[in-house]
Amino acid sequence: MMGLRILLAVLLFGFGLASVFADSSTPENVCELKNGTSCEECLKNVTCLWCITTKSCVTYPVRTILPPHALCPLNDARWGLCWMNFQILIITLSVVGAILIIAFLVCLFCCCKCENIGSSRSEAKMQRQANKLRTKQDERRAEMKQRHQEIRQKYGLSGQNPYSRFS
Repeated sequence: MMGLRILLAVLLFGFGLASVFADSSTPENVCELKNGTSCEECLKNVTCLWCITTKSCVTYPVRTILPPHALCPLNDARWGLCWMNFQILIITLSVVGAILIIAFLVCLFCCCKCENIGSSRSEAKMQRQANKLRTKQDERRAEMKQRHQEIRQKYGLSGQNPYSRFS
């Protein structure tokens, strides 16, 4: 997988160099001079495109990103490497791009989900702390009532409150 990435990066870099350095207005067409040679000989020059069906070496059409079908079908066009055609290159780049987009979306989804899990954990922790404080407060309240009841019994005030009937 890593070798494929490096290969694609090299191909894209080479394609970029070819589009920068290629000039169709050169007086001598170096690529056309290599007609009748081999694919390897033709592709030594990055501005050249080898067509298997016609066994011809032509200057790469830089104005159109992909070579037109009239020049050479994508399945038969070779550029950079003799064993890889444009059709395979396009499919490979599309698959790699789709995998990268899906991986990005999965990471984005996982990060959002993990963030929500983290917030639910913190909410649960805060809820436990609130319950603990409420329990302590209830215990203190019960202790205070017990102490007040003991004081009332000590001083004989344990009877019913005379004002309770007015409420």
